[in-house]
Amino acid sequence: MLYLFFKWLTAGQPYAYSSPLFRATLAILLGFLVVWLLGPRTIRTLIRMKIGDRPEFDHESLNRLTQGKANTPTMGGILIAFAVFLCVILLGDLSSFYVRMGLFCLVWLTILGGVDDWLKLTAGRRSGTRDGLRLWEKLIFQVALGALLAVFILRAGDATSYQSRFQNAEERHSPYHNALSIPFYKGAPIGPTVEIGEREYGPFYGVKLATPVFVLITVLVIAFTSNAVNLTDGMDGLASGCIVLTALAFMVLTTVVGNAEWSARLLLYYIKGSEELAVVCGAIVGACLGFLWYNAYPAQVFMGDTGSLPLGGIIGYVAIVTRLELMLFLVGGIFVVEACSVLLQIFYFKTTGGKRFFRCAPIHHHFHLGGLSETQVVMRFWLVAALFAAFALATIKMR
Repeated sequence: MLYLFFKWLTAGQPYAYSSPLFRATLAILLGFLVVWLLGPRTIRTLIRMKIGDRPEFDHESLNRLTQGKANTPTMGGILIAFAVFLCVILLGDLSSFYVRMGLFCLVWLTILGGVDDWLKLTAGRRSGTRDGLRLWEKLIFQVALGALLAVFILRAGDATSYQSRFQNAEERHSPYHNALSIPFYKGAPIGPTVEIGEREYGPFYGVKLATPVFVLITVLVIAFTSNAVNLTDGMDGLASGCIVLTALAFMVLTTVVGNAEWSARLLLYYIKGSEELAVVCGAIVGACLGFLWYNAYPAQVFMGDTGSLPLGGIIGYVAIVTRLELMLFLVGGIFVVEACSVLLQIFYFKTTGGKRFFRCAPIHHHFHLGGLSETQVVMRFWLVAALFAAFALATIKMR
């Protein structure tokens, strides 16, 4: 493991080469190179296995617009998952509980998405349909994963006793692992004031969550984010580009939350060990950038559920650990818009007896049918995603 090499190389210098932010930056470069180098061979293998997508929508005009995508190989998400896994194994601190659980989340959702894609593209092809796993079948595994993650995160938080780096602070259990941080709203004080140098910071505000509520929120976040990214994955480069921006923002946030002094200055909860998740976020950024090399218009490969489900799930997991799940809805605002557009379309369709609120949902198809080219829609959604991420980071100082 390169992490152990860096740790040995910089003994006594914890903020040098072995720092999480430096290794996260290396993970971006390594993740890109892994996907970029393995991409051509993976695409050829998928073509040889005849794992080609057949986009079908309940809108004739959209089917005509996307007919050129027929037989483009999918399940390319296996390449992203492999690159992320490899980067974390090499550059992450595997003694960190949060890193190990992140890998568990990655493997679980990659297998779930892979099974869904395989059924959709093989059994579905033989039967003449495009159905994979049913929605309730996927939800069962997503809910089970969320519940497992919630229980283990709570147990890890309860067991983590640490000597605070804050001046004049006593050794104590972390009071924040089950607290809810609310953007723009302080709430009741739940943590002590701390002294750093000559200044005092705090008290820390938020809402303490009962165990059932924490589990429920974790399940909802994991299920929502994984499915929201899946819904966004409908145009060449759209989901992978938006994930890059979201993961990059969380790479910064995990570094802050995992640093006692920085988190205190910004009134964010200090979660010991969460800084290692910056390496996971960096690996996601690099792998998705490498995938964009082949997924940009015209796409040579699609990620499919094999990539979209684990990418969304891991981002949700990182938000849960860092207690920034509400911040996630700002950082990943583009995914919220996409998912809500589908829910609104379904609700409007059922309540009006068959009328449509959008030309087609998710909303990126609405703009495509409105006359914008696919590249115009994707580029503008990237810009909106960047604005969401920038706004979310700016809100840190608005508390």
